[in-house]
Amino acid sequence: MMPRLHQHAWMDADIAAFRDAVRRYVDAEIAPHVADWRRQGHVPREVWRGFGAMGFLLPELPEPWGGAGAPLAYQMVVTDELARAEVSGTVAVHTIAAHYILDYGTPEQQARWLPRLASGELLAGIAMTEPGAGSDLKAVRTRARRDGDDYVVDGSKVFITNGHSANLLVLVVRTGGEGSKGVSLLVAETEGLPGFQARILEKIGMHASDTCELFFDNMRVPAANLLGGVEGQGFAQLMSQLPYERTLLAVGAAAAIDLAVALTLDHVKQRQAFGGTLWDLQTVRFTLAEVATQAHVVRSFVNDCIQRLHDGTLDDSAAFMAKWWTTEQQCQVTDRCLQLFGGYGYMAETPIARLFADARVQKIYGGANEIMKDLIARTL
Repeated sequence: MMPRLHQHAWMDADIAAFRDAVRRYVDAEIAPHVADWRRQGHVPREVWRGFGAMGFLLPELPEPWGGAGAPLAYQMVVTDELARAEVSGTVAVHTIAAHYILDYGTPEQQARWLPRLASGELLAGIAMTEPGAGSDLKAVRTRARRDGDDYVVDGSKVFITNGHSANLLVLVVRTGGEGSKGVSLLVAETEGLPGFQARILEKIGMHASDTCELFFDNMRVPAANLLGGVEGQGFAQLMSQLPYERTLLAVGAAAAIDLAVALTLDHVKQRQAFGGTLWDLQTVRFTLAEVATQAHVVRSFVNDCIQRLHDGTLDDSAAFMAKWWTTEQQCQVTDRCLQLFGGYGYMAETPIARLFADARVQKIYGGANEIMKDLIARTL
């Protein structure tokens, strides 16, 4: 049994009931299909229509836009429960994209896209990273050139979550000169869009989440799709969402750690070795004690961040700390847990092997951990 965690104010009866509803739906409608989705490399878009119909996709949106007007903690619960089912990434990216539209879109843009994002009619992705511009978003080269009532987009992106399954992309493009002031966000509905191509990339983990290379060749997007309607605001729009985005990643890390510890504890108490179970060996019990402590501290830190996000007091630095530190713990814990499975832990069909492989990218995407440390250091 894991140590009991401190109850924060955001953990009220309503959110407990919401978590229970999400978990029951995920267990019944999502989890049984994850193995098939891993094999095909993506979750079918229509799956999220059912999720949206239950009010689980974007519960934090205002009611006029299809949500329930719930606190952001509700979205964190959704992220937590999907990560426990090994389906992380897809909905987290979807909700981040929706928040760009919620916070910076014109009223017309909000009315056009948000209800469809909440229902699952649209699945969203964010196209930031380029072959020559990873964490340095000021260096993006994909260009959107104004031509009458359209922007003409040329360039490419890489490592884009939901690049194949999404039918709405928030594109980071260059509409002006060099540097951050030339960056804008352009929203493209990509289904059947001429000049758009996506290629699914093979990864060492996260196989149920499609990650793509995107190509834009004379792709025309209505000028009315410029987020907020003013060029040159994209970099500031991206930066302002970072505490929320990094907290989502920390929630996923906490869920994966909890799952790894639970799976390993169950395994060592059943696995026969040396005339007893692995649990009978002191070194094994000590390892479990250590990773259980890591899980407890990670979850406590994440819950505190959620509370501060709920209260509007989560600062950038704390969110950056949460992102790098929890994902570092995730990699450490899954590695140590895998060791206790022996050879079985290295077999791809074993859950601990998937958790180990899935963990590695957490230190890279969403802002590499080295970037997180540099940002934190600037505040010291």
